[in-house]
Amino acid sequence: MAVNNSPLILASASKTRLSVLTKAGIAAEVLKPSADEAALQDQWQHLLPRSLAIELAKAKALSISGTQPGRLILGADQSLDLDGSVLHKARNTSEAREKLRALRGRTHQLHSALAMARDGQIMFSHVSTATLTMRQFSDAFLEDYLAQSGAEALSAVGCYFYEGPGIQLFETVEGDVFTILGLPLLPLLAFLRQQSIILS
Repeated sequence: MAVNNSPLILASASKTRLSVLTKAGIAAEVLKPSADEAALQDQWQHLLPRSLAIELAKAKALSISGTQPGRLILGADQSLDLDGSVLHKARNTSEAREKLRALRGRTHQLHSALAMARDGQIMFSHVSTATLTMRQFSDAFLEDYLAQSGAEALSAVGCYFYEGPGIQLFETVEGDVFTILGLPLLPLLAFLRQQSIILS
């Protein structure tokens, strides 16, 4: 479906987020945000993980909004919160192994944020949290998982894709699946209905 006769612009290179929107019947065009995520993470390292996710989502939406007059821009980001500290993406397999060992047998939170912008202004923002506990998996399982996951393990916070083999890492999960996938869909749909962008 079109949003104001134009597809929503998704300011994210995440194939998972695009799939979530598409399956929900929301047409979206993908534009890579120009915000320097690494620099912003350094600048905002004092923020709590939940606040960091929402500020990054806003920055991504605003980085595109000024160049797309009248278009609705969706920015999204996710932070992994382990005892109040942010765990970032691994740069290589060795780091992925270390991060997964740090998460093994422990509980962490995923904070998934979204921000909607139009004409350089934030119209709406939201953050949802899911709580996940990894099981005490064996070293043999870990090595097999890393071998199967390959580069995918390096492209997600926590080094796992919940919608794939990563589900085998977990013992318990509390929270909305869309939060875990990185896009709180129900609050987004509620906003779009409230704005009469989709039918209520």
